[in-house]
This record gives sequence, C-alpha cells and structure tokens, in this order.
Amino acid sequence: MATVVALAGALLLATGCGVTRGPQSDDMTMLIPNSPGGGYDTTGRTAIAVMEESDITGGSFEVTNVIGAGGSVAMTRLMNAEGDERTMMTAGLGVVGSLYSFGAPHKLQDATPIAQVIEDQEGVLVPADSPYETIGDLAAAWQDDPGSIVVGGGSSPGGPDHLFPMQLATALDIDARDVRYVPYDGGGPLTTALLGGKIDVGFSGVGEFEGPLSEGRLRLLAVSGEERLEGEGVREAPTLQESGIDLVFTNWRGIFAPPGISEERRDELISMLEEMHDTPEWQQALEDNGWIDEFKTGDEFTAFLQEQDERVATTLEELDLL
Repeated sequence: MATVVALAGALLLATGCGVTRGPQSDDMTMLIPNSPGGGYDTTGRTAIAVMEESDITGGSFEVTNVIGAGGSVAMTRLMNAEGDERTMMTAGLGVVGSLYSFGAPHKLQDATPIAQVIEDQEGVLVPADSPYETIGDLAAAWQDDPGSIVVGGGSSPGGPDHLFPMQLATALDIDARDVRYVPYDGGGPLTTALLGGKIDVGFSGVGEFEGPLSEGRLRLLAVSGEERLEGEGVREAPTLQESGIDLVFTNWRGIFAPPGISEERRDELISMLEEMHDTPEWQQALEDNGWIDEFKTGDEFTAFLQEQDERVATTLEELDLL
C-alpha cells in the first residue's frame, strides 16, 4: 500500500493545479469536484494511483480540481465535454444534492455513468473541548433545544453531510426543519469551523479528518455505518445503532464520463475500473481508508443513480427546499 500512497501523494503535488503532461494517445483527464484532500479528491487520486501503477490505461492522468457550487461547476464542465472519450470525473451523493441546490439543468445520470467504486461512513465530530462527551450527550441536548445546536457539513443541501444530520434529527424525533445547518466546502473548512467554535458539531466522511482526529484536536462521537471503523482516533467511536439510535447512513462515490461517448468506449472504461477494483492495491486502499467495497457498473449503476436522485429530491421537498 505504501507504493499507492506515495503515488497518490505525487499526483497531488504534480497535478493539483491541472498541470498538463506531454501528450500521449492514452493520456486521460480526471476532474475532481472539490478541493485537494476532500473525499472526491482522495477517492479519485487513489484510483488513478492504482491504475497508473498497474498500467491499466496505458497512459497517465492529468488531475484537475474544479471547485465551486458543491460540484455543480465540475458537472457543467463534464457535460460541456460531450463526446470526449479521454475525460472522467469523480462524483457522488453530494453532487446529486448540489445539482438541485444550485438549480443545475442536468443530473448525474445525464452524463455517462461508469462505476460506483465505494461507500463511505459519515461521522459525528466535535472539538476536543466540546461539552458533549458521547453521542447520547449530544442527542439529549439537541432534543431539549434543537435551535441551540449549530451543525455543519461539508456539502450543500441535499448532499450527504446535509442529509445525514437531517435523518439523524428525524430518528431523534426532532423536526428536521428546526436543524440549524451551515454548509462548508469540504473537510478543511469544516475542521476550521469546528476548531474555531463557529459550529457545535460537524457531520462528514470520517476519512477526511484523520489528522485532526489522530492529533486529538477533534473527537468522533459516532459513526453512521453498520460496523465500527478501525484506526487510531476512530476505533473507539460506536455506531449509532450501538448507541440506541435506529439509523444507518452511508455515502457513496463513483466515476463518470461525459455524455455522448460511444458504447464501445463506455465498455472500455468500465473494464478499466473493473480491473482496478480487482487489484490487491485497491483492496488495500479500501481497508486503509475505511471504505466499504460497493462496486456497481453500467446499467446497475444507472438504476442506482435514479434511486439516489429520488432520495435527495424527497428529502429536499420535506424540508421545503425544493
């Protein structure tokens, strides 16, 4: 795994600003719809590191972080690249929500869905000096006075970091419309808000907070999946179900190509990601990052996207945000 991590780090340094390599017929571009270090960025760069190390594509990748409007700007760029068979983009539940929140004229399934590569647990995070020692402490305070707790997440309304606290509130018999939610552009700004006392609790993918958690600057009160996570600073955190809260919530990430590519090229890209998925390096990356191995391709992935779109739209309608 050390080789994959080193490669991912090298990619971050070499391509964070969209540095162009010398042209080769098999070179490709990967669009990342958030800033370096975010969940989409980590997933995309890790996938690229595995594919380049295993020579799956026969070329190299240029990585371009396209920041803005919760991923809607990157999605617009992907849609405008219609027919470009050398471009892909990482995206997931957060982009589904941002496309609604920012009134985008398209949905993820309007691009060319290639594969879902992972699911990821969300975490409930507080500063180290927070008065909430357990998820039970937070739940009790939130139930007693919903308006007194300011929560933040690294996604726009409709994204995972927004959907999770809304569903958690509902599970605690709190009216989700009473939740005071503040969106931030990824894990970095969310960490700053937590440490600066601007919010009381943060909801986001646990993998984005490895540093602050291992350093003891943040504490993880609970995780949203069916099983606890492994690793320093996270293994002690219970699941919500362990804590008596009837909720399991997972985020997901996948890879897309522009619309209008050929069926042959779509199948080639699917085959590339299937080969990547089967490598020992990718399997190790799943374990190291605490990602859930949930791999879907082609028509199965397209049907899943329709379900996710309806999931987001229903929640936004219930919150009077749509």
